[in-house]
Amino acid sequence: MPYSKKVIQAFKDPHNYGKMEDADAIGKVGNPQCGDVMWLYIKIKDNIITDVTFETFGCVAALASSSIITDVVKGKTIDQALKLTKESILKELGELPPIKIHCSILAIDALKEAIYSYLSKNKMKIPENLGKRHQILEDQKRMIQERFYEQ
Repeated sequence: MPYSKKVIQAFKDPHNYGKMEDADAIGKVGNPQCGDVMWLYIKIKDNIITDVTFETFGCVAALASSSIITDVVKGKTIDQALKLTKESILKELGELPPIKIHCSILAIDALKEAIYSYLSKNKMKIPENLGKRHQILEDQKRMIQERFYEQ
């Protein structure tokens, strides 16, 4: 399955690319199987995501997913952002090859990690499902660290 025109466009001309120096929170995630790494930077004011940027090292689908999530999440409340799913990203991209769907999940995980970081830093209540996802991602990071860096 070839990439959609929207995926190619988002890859060639990504929106909101770059490091945000004054971010309120950062979500960093990676996929050890493919090597993609994403950083998602967010600014929040009055519970609304007012700005979002990203840095991604990865394939066409990873860059396109990162770009699209910045467009989709800007202006949403934290609660609205937490309801986004990989399907939200896939709908905006116009599909990805099945082997690349994990890139949309990576983008959602980067967003969730940024929100988790923001809520934690500000001593705000963390929804149970967000805490569980964060723990899964932390366990994966720890496993990767043990497997690849502590030998």
